[in-house]
Amino acid sequence: MPQSPAPSYRRFHDVNGWAFIGPALLLMLLFTVYPIGKSLWMSTHAGQGTMVQFVGFGNVQRLLDDPMFMRALTNTFIYLVIQVPVMIVLALVLASCLNMPNLRFRGLLRTAIFLPCVTSLVAYSMLFKSMFSYDGIVNVTLQQLGLVDGPVPWLTDPFWARVVIMLALTWRWTGYNMIFYLAAMQNIDKSIYEAARIDGISAYRRLVSITVPMLKPVLLFTTITSTIGTLQLFDEAMNITAGGPADSTLSLSLYIYNLSFKFVPSFGYAATVSYVIVALVALLAVLQFYLARERDQ
Repeated sequence: MPQSPAPSYRRFHDVNGWAFIGPALLLMLLFTVYPIGKSLWMSTHAGQGTMVQFVGFGNVQRLLDDPMFMRALTNTFIYLVIQVPVMIVLALVLASCLNMPNLRFRGLLRTAIFLPCVTSLVAYSMLFKSMFSYDGIVNVTLQQLGLVDGPVPWLTDPFWARVVIMLALTWRWTGYNMIFYLAAMQNIDKSIYEAARIDGISAYRRLVSITVPMLKPVLLFTTITSTIGTLQLFDEAMNITAGGPADSTLSLSLYIYNLSFKFVPSFGYAATVSYVIVALVALLAVLQFYLARERDQ
């Protein structure tokens, strides 16, 4: 008797299966694969509109000689190196506090801290811009308390403008990371903490020696996602400072927007800059897999 085809062969030629996943595959090809291929093609061309010419790696050379790109890259890494660690530590401390069984109004506090991450990006950015303006509520309050002699140039000084961007990012995303830590903490066996209390271990030592090691997978996940989100920073830089003053808050994503729609349109060069973000995100993804492999061994 002839042998029947292998199960995997039959599944590959199953018409009903392909008909079922066909629409989803078509949409993925149309809205994911094609734009990626198109942007990669654009990154090898220069020009405007239909007057484009193939330049190969010319845009990469332009990238290396572009001081504005280096400024945007530097600003983005400043946010990455300073804001992300502060946000991660703050989210961890808040989650640890809100995980205390005897804390009153825990549900209300958890909701209040988490709410910022569901607000509109544009709405909260405009709120921060209004609060930190020359005559905004922050300057008025600081002067009434006698902490400053005059208005702080939050949005007109390069240093303070970066501080406002970092404060905005921290305010919005700390609660988001806190929820992950809080959920993970509730899965830790309570008897471990009880034994530590009996042995006289302080709350700080319990956090460092028990909570943090047991949250390593979640810490790694939130660190990578927060890093990727920071590399793609756009709304805050666009709506609060518009990249100013003197391009001190210009991010890579905002620079891509400016190249495409604000300056003389240069979609090929903008696509090249966007692939810098892709390369950085891919590098961090590889780092995540490497650390996870080391942890599992």
